[in-house]
Amino acid sequence: MTTIAIIGASPQLGLAIARTFGSRGFDVALVSRDRDKLGRLVDTLTAEGITAAAFPADVLDRDALTQALKDAAARFDGIDVLEYSPVGTLGSTSLTTPTQTEPGHVQHEMEFQLYGAIAATRAVLPAMREAGAGTLLFTTGAGSIDPVPQVGNVNAAAAALRNWVLNLHKELHGTGVQAAHVGIDVSIGVAAVPGFPTAQPEEIAPVYWDLHTTKRDQAELVFSG
Repeated sequence: MTTIAIIGASPQLGLAIARTFGSRGFDVALVSRDRDKLGRLVDTLTAEGITAAAFPADVLDRDALTQALKDAAARFDGIDVLEYSPVGTLGSTSLTTPTQTEPGHVQHEMEFQLYGAIAATRAVLPAMREAGAGTLLFTTGAGSIDPVPQVGNVNAAAAALRNWVLNLHKELHGTGVQAAHVGIDVSIGVAAVPGFPTAQPEEIAPVYWDLHTTKRDQAELVFSG
């Protein structure tokens, strides 16, 4: 049996990715700081015949995140796919334009996006390299590629994560381990800004399956609807 670990598991994209992989025989390890939310997601997937388990951890607590992934690997006898897409709590992230941005505005986002991704990768990559197989997928908004001034600090950290992932893809070439970035250029579910394109999570999730299966040579896919 193969396993996907979803960091930042949510009732939207995280659940859709879990269903996409779970319906194809994957066990699902769900990681998020919200224990109650994880319990509901596990119940939903279990009712659909998908084996899932919750591993609560905050990506800002790198020791806890590492331990959660170790526990998931022990529970499911390894992790074959890692998907990293945590989202900050509404209202907890200060959004700043480039001219408003102070170092602290970017530092929080770097901790959340880049440093958490690095910690998660370090927890699962050694076993993947030893096996000569595995997939590492990292999600940002498309502002990591084409930045938007209103979210300048978030875009800066997302761009750093994107750069690191593309570099990781190059380093892992020929090892059997795939690393790729997914840039989402739509609002998920409902429009965050009037007139901005939207897509349902179920429309986006197949991108992750494609990168794991038929597009393993690609370092990046951008979903724009």
